[in-house]
Amino acid sequence: RREVMAPPVVPAEEAGARVVGYWGAPTAPLDWCEENYVWSFFVAEFFNTISNACMTVPALLGLWSCHRFALERRFFLCYLGLLLVGVGSTLFHGTLLYNMQLLDELPMLILAAQMVYTIDEIKTENK
Repeated sequence: RREVMAPPVVPAEEAGARVVGYWGAPTAPLDWCEENYVWSFFVAEFFNTISNACMTVPALLGLWSCHRFALERRFFLCYLGLLLVGVGSTLFHGTLLYNMQLLDELPMLILAAQMVYTIDEIKTENK
């Protein structure tokens, strides 16, 4: 019978050396202030990843509210955009891969445009 072993605990970065975890060397040009793979072999920036995963909760509640109260599609799209930002940011900070960075940043731009449109429509309706 073959034993399954847990991955080794990776120590903090030493003397400027980059720690490589499960996802390999980071390919994204950005590397935030948090040390990589300190808390988990599988998650590059542990606390950034957790905080971004938490962002999906209000997005899911908003999507549910839109469905329950039959809100307009523009509100649904704002919450959907927030959900995509949360998922994309979680994937990026968990892996530090360039492709995941695109899943982090592009939904932010789309969400910002959608929110500007939604706010503008609310102002127009109130005139």
